[in-house]
Amino acid sequence: MLNKIVLIGNLTRDPELRQTPKGIPVARFTVAVRRAVRGNSEGAEGRSDAPTADFIPVVAWRRLAEICGEFLRKGKQVAVEGRIQVRSYVQEGENKTFTEVVADNVQMLGRRLDAPGGDIGVVQRDEVPVSDNLPQEAPF
Repeated sequence: MLNKIVLIGNLTRDPELRQTPKGIPVARFTVAVRRAVRGNSEGAEGRSDAPTADFIPVVAWRRLAEICGEFLRKGKQVAVEGRIQVRSYVQEGENKTFTEVVADNVQMLGRRLDAPGGDIGVVQRDEVPVSDNLPQEAPF
């Protein structure tokens, strides 16, 4: 089985960097991913390719979370590579389901204003293996 996703989009706001009760850094942010919406199926003339966006929640852990919190900002274009995670929890007696992308790698796209020649900035995940036994907390 394979659970892998790659997104390219823009951050909707600055990442929210927190720590779990055990002191593990976690960053949460949302990536707006544009897509074209197809109109009716009457062919090319009857088609509307009006752009719209999907807003995808992303979570990064440990060192990657710290780097995202330091370097990513609202509006910045990024590529996120990771896996989809679906969690369930109970809030006020009601069952809730939450889907998010757990980031393995984050790459900043576009030009860096402070770099000579406009180099591309890159944020890569920590080389330490990430455990799947992380706390399954409800979203912030």
